[in-house]
Amino acid sequence: MALEFDDSNFEEEVVNSETPVVVDFSATWCGPCQQLAPIIDELAGEYEGRVKIGKVDIDKAQATAASYGIMSVPCVLYFKGGEKVDQDIGLNPKSVYKEKIDGLL
Repeated sequence: MALEFDDSNFEEEVVNSETPVVVDFSATWCGPCQQLAPIIDELAGEYEGRVKIGKVDIDKAQATAASYGIMSVPCVLYFKGGEKVDQDIGLNPKSVYKEKIDGLL
């Protein structure tokens, strides 16, 4: 199951993380986000202990979404060493996310 990130824990959980982090910026009203949610949860299970995978609800974490310039959802950001190193906008096949996550390791 994917973790939940918000304005209060984003810096600690993502920016200060020792391990790579994948963050799914999404919204409850977004259809493609709802389709992506189970893929993100599957990936969280597959990479448990190696990569931290979580979600940010842009309506609940507006400051975090704004600080990363999130203009459309779903938007998946990839972090390594606290820095954003890659991103995907829109819904993609699971293989796209796996390939990028493998590249973080």
